[in-house]
Amino acid sequence: MPRSRHFSMLREFHLADWFTLANAFCGTGAIFAAMRFLQDGVVRDLMIGMALIPLAFVFDALDGRVARWRKVASTLGRELDSLADVISFGVAPAALAYACGLQGGWDWMVLSYFVACGVSRLARYNVTAEQLAGEEGKVRHFEGTPIPTSLVLVIVLAVAAWQGRIGDAIWLGQWQLGPWELHPLVLMFALSGTLMISKTLRIPKP
Repeated sequence: MPRSRHFSMLREFHLADWFTLANAFCGTGAIFAAMRFLQDGVVRDLMIGMALIPLAFVFDALDGRVARWRKVASTLGRELDSLADVISFGVAPAALAYACGLQGGWDWMVLSYFVACGVSRLARYNVTAEQLAGEEGKVRHFEGTPIPTSLVLVIVLAVAAWQGRIGDAIWLGQWQLGPWELHPLVLMFALSGTLMISKTLRIPKP
Protein backbone atom coordinates (compact mmCIF):
# COMPACT_ATOMS: atom_id res chain seq x y z
CA MET A 1 0.00 0.00 0.00
CA PRO A 2 1.60 3.32 -1.05
CA ARG A 3 2.37 5.78 1.73
CA SER A 4 0.47 9.02 1.69
CA ARG A 5 2.63 12.07 1.22
CA HIS A 6 2.54 14.92 3.68
CA PHE A 7 -0.27 17.40 2.92
CA SER A 8 -1.58 15.00 0.27
CA MET A 9 -5.12 16.34 0.74
CA LEU A 10 -3.99 19.89 -0.07
CA ARG A 11 -2.10 18.62 -3.11
CA GLU A 12 -5.38 17.32 -4.49
CA PHE A 13 -7.12 20.70 -4.27
CA HIS A 14 -8.00 22.35 -7.56
CA LEU A 15 -7.52 26.07 -8.19
CA ALA A 16 -11.24 26.69 -7.61
CA ASP A 17 -10.98 25.09 -4.17
CA TRP A 18 -8.47 27.71 -3.07
CA PHE A 19 -10.95 30.45 -3.97
CA THR A 20 -13.52 28.59 -1.86
CA LEU A 21 -11.10 28.52 1.07
CA ALA A 22 -10.53 32.26 0.62
CA ASN A 23 -14.30 32.67 0.97
CA ALA A 24 -14.19 30.77 4.29
CA PHE A 25 -11.17 32.80 5.40
CA CYS A 26 -13.10 36.05 4.88
CA GLY A 27 -16.12 34.74 6.77
CA THR A 28 -13.98 33.65 9.70
CA GLY A 29 -12.28 37.04 9.72
CA ALA A 30 -15.68 38.74 9.87
CA ILE A 31 -16.61 36.69 12.94
CA PHE A 32 -13.36 37.62 14.67
CA ALA A 33 -13.94 41.28 13.76
CA ALA A 34 -17.38 41.14 15.41
CA MET A 35 -15.79 39.64 18.52
CA ARG A 36 -13.11 42.33 18.55
CA PHE A 37 -15.77 45.04 18.33
CA LEU A 38 -17.65 43.54 21.27
CA GLN A 39 -14.38 43.50 23.22
CA ASP A 40 -13.01 46.95 22.39
CA GLY A 41 -15.97 48.89 20.97
CA VAL A 42 -14.03 50.19 17.97
CA VAL A 43 -16.53 50.64 15.12
CA ARG A 44 -13.74 50.35 12.56
CA ASP A 45 -13.30 46.69 13.52
CA LEU A 46 -17.00 46.10 12.91
CA MET A 47 -16.85 47.82 9.52
CA ILE A 48 -13.83 45.75 8.51
CA GLY A 49 -15.76 42.61 9.37
CA MET A 50 -18.69 43.76 7.28
CA ALA A 51 -16.39 44.59 4.36
CA LEU A 52 -15.09 41.02 4.39
CA ILE A 53 -18.52 39.62 3.47
CA PRO A 54 -18.67 41.26 0.01
CA LEU A 55 -15.11 40.01 -0.50
CA ALA A 56 -16.26 36.50 0.44
CA PHE A 57 -19.07 36.93 -2.09
CA VAL A 58 -16.53 37.72 -4.80
CA PHE A 59 -14.49 34.61 -3.97
CA ASP A 60 -17.70 32.55 -3.90
CA ALA A 61 -18.56 33.74 -7.40
CA LEU A 62 -15.03 33.20 -8.68
CA ASP A 63 -14.69 29.61 -7.51
CA GLY A 64 -17.57 28.53 -9.74
CA ARG A 65 -16.25 30.48 -12.71
CA VAL A 66 -12.77 29.06 -12.26
CA ALA A 67 -14.15 25.53 -11.99
CA ARG A 68 -16.07 25.96 -15.25
CA TRP A 69 -13.08 27.60 -16.93
CA ARG A 70 -10.80 24.75 -15.91
CA LYS A 71 -13.58 22.23 -16.60
CA VAL A 72 -13.00 20.69 -13.18
CA ALA A 73 -15.85 19.83 -10.84
CA SER A 74 -15.75 17.51 -7.86
CA THR A 75 -17.85 16.38 -4.93
CA LEU A 76 -15.13 17.73 -2.62
CA GLY A 77 -15.40 21.15 -4.24
CA ARG A 78 -19.17 21.22 -3.81
CA GLU A 79 -18.92 20.26 -0.15
CA LEU A 80 -16.16 22.82 0.45
CA ASP A 81 -18.30 25.49 -1.15
CA SER A 82 -21.25 24.72 1.11
CA LEU A 83 -19.14 24.69 4.27
CA ALA A 84 -17.52 28.00 3.33
CA ASP A 85 -20.92 29.54 2.59
CA VAL A 86 -22.26 28.49 5.99
CA ILE A 87 -19.43 30.43 7.61
CA SER A 88 -19.44 33.53 5.41
CA PHE A 89 -23.15 33.93 4.70
CA GLY A 90 -24.70 32.19 7.69
CA VAL A 91 -22.69 32.41 10.90
CA ALA A 92 -20.78 35.61 10.07
CA PRO A 93 -23.86 37.78 9.28
CA ALA A 94 -25.51 36.47 12.47
CA ALA A 95 -22.39 37.34 14.50
CA LEU A 96 -22.23 40.81 12.94
CA ALA A 97 -25.93 41.35 13.71
CA TYR A 98 -25.35 40.35 17.34
CA ALA A 99 -22.40 42.75 17.53
CA CYS A 100 -24.61 45.54 16.17
CA GLY A 101 -26.98 45.14 19.12
CA LEU A 102 -29.43 42.38 18.20
CA GLN A 103 -28.77 40.70 21.52
CA GLY A 104 -32.20 40.11 23.02
CA GLY A 105 -33.41 36.61 23.81
CA TRP A 106 -35.80 36.60 20.84
CA ASP A 107 -32.97 37.96 18.68
CA TRP A 108 -30.85 34.93 19.57
CA MET A 109 -33.69 32.65 18.54
CA VAL A 110 -34.19 34.40 15.21
CA LEU A 111 -30.48 34.53 14.40
CA SER A 112 -30.12 30.84 15.28
CA TYR A 113 -33.14 30.10 13.07
CA PHE A 114 -31.47 32.03 10.24
CA VAL A 115 -28.27 29.98 10.51
CA ALA A 116 -30.22 26.73 10.73
CA CYS A 117 -32.14 27.67 7.58
CA GLY A 118 -28.88 28.38 5.79
CA VAL A 119 -27.43 25.02 6.81
CA SER A 120 -30.63 23.23 5.78
CA ARG A 121 -30.79 25.02 2.45
CA LEU A 122 -27.20 24.10 1.55
CA ALA A 123 -27.65 20.49 2.64
CA ARG A 124 -30.79 20.20 0.52
CA TYR A 125 -29.01 21.70 -2.47
CA ASN A 126 -26.14 19.23 -2.16
CA VAL A 127 -28.42 16.19 -2.14
CA THR A 128 -30.79 17.45 -4.85
CA ALA A 129 -28.30 19.07 -7.24
CA GLU A 130 -28.29 16.06 -9.57
CA GLN A 131 -32.09 15.94 -9.62
CA LEU A 132 -32.30 19.65 -10.46
CA ALA A 133 -29.67 19.44 -13.19
CA GLY A 134 -30.77 19.56 -16.81
CA GLU A 135 -29.55 17.34 -19.64
CA GLU A 136 -26.30 19.29 -19.81
CA GLY A 137 -25.65 18.48 -16.14
CA LYS A 138 -26.03 22.06 -14.92
CA VAL A 139 -28.44 23.12 -12.21
CA ARG A 140 -30.87 25.51 -13.84
CA HIS A 141 -32.49 27.02 -10.77
CA PHE A 142 -32.25 27.29 -7.01
CA GLU A 143 -35.07 26.11 -4.75
CA GLY A 144 -35.30 28.97 -2.29
CA THR A 145 -32.98 31.95 -2.24
CA PRO A 146 -29.23 31.16 -2.24
CA ILE A 147 -27.52 31.76 1.09
CA PRO A 148 -25.14 34.42 -0.36
CA THR A 149 -28.19 36.72 -0.59
CA SER A 150 -27.53 37.39 3.11
CA LEU A 151 -25.02 39.91 1.78
CA VAL A 152 -28.02 42.27 1.57
CA LEU A 153 -28.53 41.94 5.33
CA VAL A 154 -24.90 42.81 5.98
CA ILE A 155 -25.20 45.89 3.75
CA VAL A 156 -28.19 47.04 5.82
CA LEU A 157 -26.19 46.54 9.02
CA ALA A 158 -23.21 48.39 7.51
CA VAL A 159 -25.39 51.42 6.72
CA ALA A 160 -26.77 51.36 10.26
CA ALA A 161 -23.24 51.17 11.71
CA TRP A 162 -22.04 53.97 9.44
CA GLN A 163 -24.90 56.17 10.70
CA GLY A 164 -24.19 55.25 14.32
CA ARG A 165 -27.54 53.44 14.58
CA ILE A 166 -26.34 50.35 16.41
CA GLY A 167 -26.47 49.26 20.05
CA ASP A 168 -29.08 51.21 22.01
CA ALA A 169 -29.68 53.45 18.98
CA ILE A 170 -30.41 50.61 16.55
CA TRP A 171 -33.06 51.17 13.91
CA LEU A 172 -36.68 50.39 14.92
CA GLY A 173 -35.79 50.22 18.62
CA GLN A 174 -36.75 47.22 20.74
CA TRP A 175 -39.82 45.49 22.11
CA GLN A 176 -40.25 43.69 25.40
CA LEU A 177 -42.10 40.45 24.67
CA GLY A 178 -42.52 38.39 27.81
CA PRO A 179 -39.18 37.68 29.48
CA TRP A 180 -37.06 38.62 26.45
CA GLU A 181 -36.36 41.57 24.21
CA LEU A 182 -36.91 41.64 20.46
CA HIS A 183 -35.36 44.16 18.09
CA PRO A 184 -37.69 44.38 15.07
CA LEU A 185 -34.70 44.78 12.76
CA VAL A 186 -33.85 41.12 13.39
CA LEU A 187 -37.01 40.09 11.54
CA MET A 188 -35.20 40.65 8.25
CA PHE A 189 -33.08 37.62 9.23
CA ALA A 190 -36.27 35.64 9.88
CA LEU A 191 -37.55 36.56 6.41
CA SER A 192 -34.23 35.73 4.76
CA GLY A 193 -34.06 32.34 6.45
CA THR A 194 -37.63 31.49 5.52
CA LEU A 195 -37.03 32.37 1.86
CA MET A 196 -33.93 30.15 1.82
CA ILE A 197 -35.86 27.02 2.83
CA SER A 198 -38.80 27.63 0.49
CA LYS A 199 -39.41 24.80 -1.99
CA THR A 200 -41.88 26.76 -4.10
CA LEU A 201 -39.65 29.79 -4.72
CA ARG A 202 -37.42 29.11 -7.72
CA ILE A 203 -34.51 31.40 -8.60
CA PRO A 204 -32.82 30.98 -12.03
CA LYS A 205 -29.18 29.98 -11.62
CA PRO A 206 -26.76 32.06 -13.73
